[in-house]
Amino acid sequence: MVKNFILDTNVILHDSSCIYNFENNNIIIPLVVLEEIDKFKKGDEQKNFHAREFIRKLDEIYTNTDFKEGAKLGENLGILKIMSDITSLSEIKKFFIEDSPDNRILALAYHLINNEHYQNVIIVSKDINLRMKAKSLGIPAEDYITGTVRNIDELYTGKRILEDISPELIEMFYNPPFEIDLDKFILPVSEIYPNEYFILKSIKNSVLVRYDVFNQKIIKVDKKNAYGIKPRNAEQTFAMDALMDNNIPIVTLAGKAGTGKTLLALACAIEKRSDYKQIFLARPIIPLGNRDLGYLPGDVGSKLDPYMQPLWDNLKVIKHQFQENDPNFIRLNDMLENKKLVIEPLSYIRGRSLEKIYFIVDEAQNLTPHEIKTIITRVGANAKIVFTGDPYQIDTPYLDSKSNGLSYLIDRFKGQKLYAHINLVKGERSELAELASNLL
Repeated sequence: MVKNFILDTNVILHDSSCIYNFENNNIIIPLVVLEEIDKFKKGDEQKNFHAREFIRKLDEIYTNTDFKEGAKLGENLGILKIMSDITSLSEIKKFFIEDSPDNRILALAYHLINNEHYQNVIIVSKDINLRMKAKSLGIPAEDYITGTVRNIDELYTGKRILEDISPELIEMFYNPPFEIDLDKFILPVSEIYPNEYFILKSIKNSVLVRYDVFNQKIIKVDKKNAYGIKPRNAEQTFAMDALMDNNIPIVTLAGKAGTGKTLLALACAIEKRSDYKQIFLARPIIPLGNRDLGYLPGDVGSKLDPYMQPLWDNLKVIKHQFQENDPNFIRLNDMLENKKLVIEPLSYIRGRSLEKIYFIVDEAQNLTPHEIKTIITRVGANAKIVFTGDPYQIDTPYLDSKSNGLSYLIDRFKGQKLYAHINLVKGERSELAELASNLL
């Protein structure tokens, strides 16, 4: 049977094209949702772009269409209706006294089910609390799942450990040309992802290798030095290999705090600076405690400093590998002064040309799948883009480990020859930091 989906505001601000993702089912937009969207029209954040885009879509859809009858969304799609909640508000006050947008959405759903006898009414919301309130009234409610990962526990890690390998096979990687043909490897190529990494172990020795999809070889991965930063474990060695390979234009690094994601990415970008005209290091701005930036004192620069400080801290770690009179130290200052190395909020990058740029996006788990897509589709020729983050550490209320942009990107891009991913597992800040990360 055809379902009737009532959309919450946060679904539209998450994906302005959401109304086209419900197949041949009907979409209902409560009038209060339009009022809420109107508040988000102004601004430079992604939710503001979604608000404006959705309003434009509605205007196109309802051109020459009977408003009361609703509008057909397209072939094999349902009907879009905009409905008022005024007549049903009094009923919901029996359960919730406050007149809020969420309660108005509940009121409309309650009215359609109990008074208009609509079948298969379902509220779709990114707000867990609204979904719980709906279910308490017997109203079906679900998350907007387009762009989510089905099983986060099975998310691609980018590397595997293979044990009980022949010592003779491993020894082949320690002799020129430090690689083997695919037919000599322990796994068939059909079972290997492009640019996947392996730790091969035997009773005598071990080796780190990668499937080089461009040359169709299994190649040895050596430890690299990137502007004074050296890897401390196998995963970091893999990460630096991917970060410094110009044949791999998109890399993701996932892992908990302290595993070195941002530091490695920045160090490798600086090491490869001669191959790119500029290095961008950016992160999304997530207001502390969901308070607006205006809450913080000072000018725009002062307001943004707390959010950008972790990026500057990583740069300081790299700089402190050298004395102040060292050419490498001086070069970093010159790069900052000449805008060859730019550290800015992600929103400031919008509109810039991303050709021949080494672009690092930190805290990518706080981006939506649509925001990730927007960034990647703007990358020009000879550019490299790196996303770092922890899929389990979400700072926005409408994303989780399954629906955030970083998890979505890892899940969708695995198997692409232009892509490499590594999940960093061991914290390297300090023994105390690692203990806290594991226990607290």
